[in-house]
Amino acid sequence: MAGKRLGMIESVNKKRRLLGILVLAVAFSVCELSPGAAAEPDVAPNIRAALDRISPASLRGHLSFIASDLLEGRGTPSRGLDIAAEYIAAQFRRAGLEPVGDDGYFQTAKWLSVGRDAARFELVVEYTKDGRKQAIHIALDRIASAVDQSVDLTAAPLIMVKFDDADALHDLTKEQIAGKAVLTEMPALRGARRSPFRQVRRDMRRFVSRMRELEAALILSVDREGPIDRTRLGRLIDPENRRSRSAGLPLLTIRHDRLAALLDSTKDQPLKATVTAHIEPADSPIGLRNVAGLLPGSDPTLKDTYILVTAHYDHVGVRGSGDGDNIYNGANDDGSGTVTVIELAAALSSLEPRPKRSILFMTFFGEERGLLGSRYYASHPIFPIEKTIANINLEQVGRTDSDEGPQLNNASITGIDYSDIGKVFKQAGEQTGIEVYKHATDSDRYFGASDNVALARLGVPAHTVCVTYRYDDYHGPGDHWDKIDYENMARVARMIALGVVTIANSDREPRWNKNNRRAGRYYDAWKKRRAKE
Repeated sequence: MAGKRLGMIESVNKKRRLLGILVLAVAFSVCELSPGAAAEPDVAPNIRAALDRISPASLRGHLSFIASDLLEGRGTPSRGLDIAAEYIAAQFRRAGLEPVGDDGYFQTAKWLSVGRDAARFELVVEYTKDGRKQAIHIALDRIASAVDQSVDLTAAPLIMVKFDDADALHDLTKEQIAGKAVLTEMPALRGARRSPFRQVRRDMRRFVSRMRELEAALILSVDREGPIDRTRLGRLIDPENRRSRSAGLPLLTIRHDRLAALLDSTKDQPLKATVTAHIEPADSPIGLRNVAGLLPGSDPTLKDTYILVTAHYDHVGVRGSGDGDNIYNGANDDGSGTVTVIELAAALSSLEPRPKRSILFMTFFGEERGLLGSRYYASHPIFPIEKTIANINLEQVGRTDSDEGPQLNNASITGIDYSDIGKVFKQAGEQTGIEVYKHATDSDRYFGASDNVALARLGVPAHTVCVTYRYDDYHGPGDHWDKIDYENMARVARMIALGVVTIANSDREPRWNKNNRRAGRYYDAWKKRRAKE
């Protein structure tokens, strides 16, 4: 009887074990089939509720406005950028964030916009062709670059110099160049993919530096691609740190078919031409605005420390001419980061209790014109830099159609192993079904190419989260809001939210990795900052 009872018990246990295995198998299959399913469901209920507020539909709604044609590419400065700033401020107000700028939610940088005095503008290229003298009169609206210095040349010789011929540049002498104008063709940076962008920019600087060394009087660079109308935007000058872009050597980028044809003719015969140029800069004051709202922390002590969650809300504006779509809407770059900041602010402001540390949500102006807004904040912080413990910057988090193939349920962090922030976000990814990884080349390459670097240089552990580094219409007019994968974007946003909250609730501040050679300068800045406290 006892043996029979034991047999029955063993049979029941076997059935239970089989049932358990079956349940686990089903659970695993559900996880595999459900994109973004949480691998570790150990998120506190109040935080889980805040994450669940992040909505693909809400992100779509925000971005369809921010990246609409109405905002005309959000160039810095422009009416479209101002409209975007007002919209972001309204969303911060709606979320209940505290206004902490000098004007409500706005931190205003009082800069100068340098244009050109049209009444005193003259640019004429004269040359001889087929025994006849000819002249190209170049109008002001054909100049796609700003000059912040006077130019006064009368019949100065014009010579052609190849931009990309390093050997020829090296062999040039001062006698050949001094006092003359130089005609060349430098590449347009606006459409360059991120991978060659920095190299092209270095080559341009090398060329200008060499022409300055040889005492050229002026550089005329041909642009054939219908450039963005920089004359509408003007050159931006920080009065506190004013310096000439070309340090004494004016550079004009010109879109003009006859000038391009003249350059092409030098392939067959030497250029015999002169330039007459009379240009006077004209300064006008302008206010450029970062948008900032604060979610105060709940801990009596830790609330006086700050985490920055940032993105740049500008893009590159409008192309001056050409058929078809002339508006560079910038949906992914960086409308996606901007609206994710808005959505994170709305979600995390619902937390009860609030995170222990304070979170400053901020969108920067002028990233596309040289990281201007983030650099301004770094030199004019709203809250003390020594109390700023982290910066999580967001860029290009919406598109998944990468040149490298679809990017689903993953996100890369620039300089991910430069500090221990990477570990925090990897854990957040495990809890939200997002693989947070180090891109083999781009994680390190682009650490210094986005707004995080301004704070990193001051010692603040700062990184940029990105989903897709390269895609077909990067910096092109085709970067529209309907190309965004909003479901994936929402899942990535939840991962970011959890990472930010984890840092905000931790008693331990993020630290740079002093054993990583690439992080050395940032660790040194952090250590120097700590020594002053």
